[in-house]
Amino acid sequence: MGQETRTLATQLIRGMGSFFKLCACSRQSRCPHPYTIRYRDATGRQVEETGYSTQPDAVEQLAKIYTEKRDTPRQQADLKRQIAKQRFGEYASSWLARQRHYAPSSVRSVTQVLNSQVLPTLESRRMNSFTSTVVEDFIMSMEERSVGLAAQQNAFDTLKKILLDARRRGGITDDPFDGVIPPEYIPRKITIPTLDEIHHLKEVSSDELRVIIDLMSGCGHRNGEAYAANLERMVADDVYRITEQIDGTTRQRARLKHRKPGEFRETPMPSTVRESLLRYEKGHGADPNGYLLRTQRSPYWAHTTLEYQWSAAKKRAGITRKFTTYSLRHFFASNCLSRGIPVTDVAEWMGHKNINMTFKIYRHLMPASIGRAAKLLNEGL
Repeated sequence: MGQETRTLATQLIRGMGSFFKLCACSRQSRCPHPYTIRYRDATGRQVEETGYSTQPDAVEQLAKIYTEKRDTPRQQADLKRQIAKQRFGEYASSWLARQRHYAPSSVRSVTQVLNSQVLPTLESRRMNSFTSTVVEDFIMSMEERSVGLAAQQNAFDTLKKILLDARRRGGITDDPFDGVIPPEYIPRKITIPTLDEIHHLKEVSSDELRVIIDLMSGCGHRNGEAYAANLERMVADDVYRITEQIDGTTRQRARLKHRKPGEFRETPMPSTVRESLLRYEKGHGADPNGYLLRTQRSPYWAHTTLEYQWSAAKKRAGITRKFTTYSLRHFFASNCLSRGIPVTDVAEWMGHKNINMTFKIYRHLMPASIGRAAKLLNEGL
């Protein structure tokens, strides 16, 4: 060992780690190969990192890591070790309990994804053992089981949220998604009802279903958001503020999807929709808080009520094409995009969390956008 190496070695106190080269060169202090450092992270897991060109660089990094570990409060360090040793199933359960911004329907959806796709494969794995290889193997296992791409993406997204939460809290050292190619769900071609079909449906619908149809096709509401139709949400003659939804299963008021409690979004309100809500209120009234839709047994609508009335209306209207009430949202998007409204605005009005999903679903509704852009650009040259 040379004098420089001996001097540097004395700087490594007990517990700091070690540095070395992996090559077999006889004079390692002068060969061009990089140094590798070895240490234990805050969770107690042994880690190796390479790529340090000089001994001082390697020692400096070891000293930095050691200082960070030493300065970490014992309680925080204990928490990191505790998370690292937890089984995935246990951590996933505690993670879900902390998602207070999730609506009850979202909790049910995540629980279903965990139980059907994720836990059967990963429930017993320790958190500190997750690597990119483990994640890739999980994706491959879903492919081998012929899990649909939509279900694969939901499972992958759920797993990613949980593991990145554990990494943020110090239980996982390296990014388990580094270099992983996620499953990509490309939505199948959607069915869009025609304007004539919507008019025929409204002609044979109950007054309540007509309000649902108008809100979904005219303002882009989701089913549960339309159940919460409320006169107080008409904040302007042409603006409707969506503040909540009615859980279609429990018939209880709930926060919006992808929103925290108290958050809302606003959408343009065509005059036909405004007149529809006012007409219903004139004929049936509203409750003291402005809510319009109710049934004989419940103050709010639910999925069962919608499914029964929707099926009956389609039958009376003689419509045999296969589309659901959710297709009315597709009509709203089509109506917006075909008239040149930017997809960014449409995504916001529809409450999409990611504009990429809006683009994937409705890209074909923007006909000749590239050609149109080329013509416009040519006019400026």
